[in-house]
Amino acid sequence: MSESPNHKTYAIVVTYKPDITALLKLLGQLNKETDFVVIDNGSPEIERLSESIMVYERCRELVRLDKNQGLASALNIGIEKAQQQDCDYVFLFDQDSSLCDLFVSRMVGAYEDAVQHSENGIAAVGPRIINPQTMRQTPFKLFNRLMMRSDRHYADTESHFMADFLITSGTLLTVKHLGEIGFMKESYFIDNVDLEWCFRAKSMGYDLIGTDAAVLYHAIGERSLNPLVRAGIMAQHNPSRTYYSSRNRTHLYSVNYSPLGWKIRDRVRFFIKAGWLILSSNDRKQYWQNIRSGIRDAKSLT
Repeated sequence: MSESPNHKTYAIVVTYKPDITALLKLLGQLNKETDFVVIDNGSPEIERLSESIMVYERCRELVRLDKNQGLASALNIGIEKAQQQDCDYVFLFDQDSSLCDLFVSRMVGAYEDAVQHSENGIAAVGPRIINPQTMRQTPFKLFNRLMMRSDRHYADTESHFMADFLITSGTLLTVKHLGEIGFMKESYFIDNVDLEWCFRAKSMGYDLIGTDAAVLYHAIGERSLNPLVRAGIMAQHNPSRTYYSSRNRTHLYSVNYSPLGWKIRDRVRFFIKAGWLILSSNDRKQYWQNIRSGIRDAKSLT
């Protein structure tokens, strides 16, 4: 657990065919501050890497799943283990993120500061995300506002911000609220898992907070010459991921707890992104098939 007597922390790192250099850097950073578990989603080479992972003193377990069960399922396995440790806060991480110094203590401090201003309770806190490839900062967004929708200060604080959405990696979840909010939606498998959970938490009245107190270096999506991707307006993934993103966002359009502002804006963004991929990509046929299949299969999600 974290070394502070006032709180207990636990971190979950989900891996799938990881870059071992990036992964070990992240684990080394976590090892300085908190206990953690690695949940591997059926990587063929995980046995070869296991000794390098388990060498860290504060790595409590390497869970080897027989197959890729998806990001949501792996996170839920880790969250259950954190609950068994009677933790106050659980951190979620992708395998290729990197942390600022004292990341865990800075994030816990941000929560403890922000919660003093909260009337509703804070479900999660997210760090400032910086893309290490471009050094571009990702803003904390609000969806049901027409103007001034990004980086709106939370209450009277200077370094905390209101948010309608926090990406998975680096996010601190408040364990005591998980009983009401629930775990990650496993039927989503990978894409939009964080979006759905955030919308659900917000619909129950909880606050989501972004903070500048801690920084996480993380690239969302893949490199692309698409000017919309390079500008940070949208992320690009390979064709197989497009199936899940198309299916899951289409499903989110139909649920009553998704913000109306997001539904309107994302439909436009989805149309533009799909059109760009179909018209410009060498994999246009596969993109088209996966987008069409994803939209069709959205109605079968629970």
